Amino acid sequence: MSKLVLLAHRDGTVRDRFAAALADAHHQYVTASSHADAVAAAGRRDPAVSLALIDVRMPPDPVVWIRHLRAASHSALPILVFAGTVGDASASRTLLSAAIAGYINDHAATAQILPALAPHLFPSSFDRRLSPRQVLSVPVSYRSGATIAGAVTLNVSRGGLAIRTLSPLPSGSPIVVKFRLPPSAAEIERAGHVIWSDQRVGMGIQFEQELDD
Repeated sequence: MSKLVLLAHRDGTVRDRFAAALADAHHQYVTASSHADAVAAAGRRDPAVSLALIDVRMPPDPVVWIRHLRAASHSALPILVFAGTVGDASASRTLLSAAIAGYINDHAATAQILPALAPHLFPSSFDRRLSPRQVLSVPVSYRSGATIAGAVTLNVSRGGLAIRTLSPLPSGSPIVVKFRLPPSAAEIERAGHVIWSDQRVGMGIQFEQELDD
């Protein structure tokens, strides 16, 4: 099933790379190079926008802009933020109040874009307990080779999680994470690998084995 995706980014090369990946998968897209154009695009009806990918450097107040995007769409429009457009950890915490669906790496290779977007485009197909990706801040520890560290999650899903850290591992790195999901006290351990990494935000982890129901 074809979906319409809004690509709002100031950098035309980013818009073009994501647009090419969507077109290859026979999805539609609409691009915007300003926050006003993005709001106008979010109001499309036939077809309606199913997912928005946004550059939070565009508007003076990203949280207000996100509310305007959802109001224009007349829906709980899922919104992914381009990770490279988030200035620092403080800005990331502010975005949590806007209930974003997660982050996407601006520099993701074309082959990585559709797998990262699929859970948000077809959430029911992934049958996620925290569908599709729940913004959730819980302590997490991880190890990769000689690196052992602790941090906090940005969001969690059955298939992976995002970690807020200023020292992310390189994309492709194998990793083992341990965390607890409230209200359970049981510790969860999952092996996986890093699928995106950005020093200003953190890193995204894809599990080798999904979380159980």
